[in-house]
Amino acid sequence: MAIHYKCRHCGTNVGTLSQTSVHSEQIGLHKLTDEDRLEMISYEQNGDIRIKTICEDCHEALNRNPDFHQSDYIIH
Repeated sequence: MAIHYKCRHCGTNVGTLSQTSVHSEQIGLHKLTDEDRLEMISYEQNGDIRIKTICEDCHEALNRNPDFHQSDYIIH
């Protein structure tokens, strides 16, 4: 099982955890609301987990341009 982090705005692969066992508390998933979990986490048939996050570039772009929050995708 691997956990893959991908930017929700630009699709960049942010990182992967390849550990065989990870508790949700270790990576902060326990702090998400049920609604956020449904939106941000998906499970693959092979057991991998995909988590939507935000990359540094998109985070910076959103801070500089608050109007970008209305867009699902940011191209940089």
